[in-house]
Amino acid sequence: MKQIPMTVKGAELLRAELEELKTVQRPKIINAIAEARAHGDLKENAEYHAAREQQSFCEGRISDIEGKLSNAQIIDVTKMVSTGRVIFGATVTVINTDTDEEVTYRIVGDDEADFKQNLISVNSPIARGLIGKEEDDTVRISTPGGEVEFDIIKVEYL
Repeated sequence: MKQIPMTVKGAELLRAELEELKTVQRPKIINAIAEARAHGDLKENAEYHAAREQQSFCEGRISDIEGKLSNAQIIDVTKMVSTGRVIFGATVTVINTDTDEEVTYRIVGDDEADFKQNLISVNSPIARGLIGKEEDDTVRISTPGGEVEFDIIKVEYL
């Protein structure tokens, strides 16, 4: 299996969701199925079918998370020596040379990516363009919106 890079925080969030699903959601669903079963005829019992569908979704998500965690390569950038080079997990502050807009991105795994919070996937065009570069470099990146040029001002391993 291919190892999937993940930050420590991303792994912690997945473990917390897994714990919630196993200890809270799963027992609730089991009780709902038992209660619906007690109503009698299962063929026309909408509550029973809804609870079974919830159970299927919950078990699928548990399986998905367990698979992701088993294939995860958890990387803690805080323990790495800061070289000023952009790597997975680094927090990068850049300035768009066209708009003079300053933005700070954190390069994370695919499951952790949330562009609204400036968490970009390691596989995104911006992250791929930034990885391997250093502070004070100018980078030209081809994005879905067109060519963008960034000046890298700061690279932090937070």
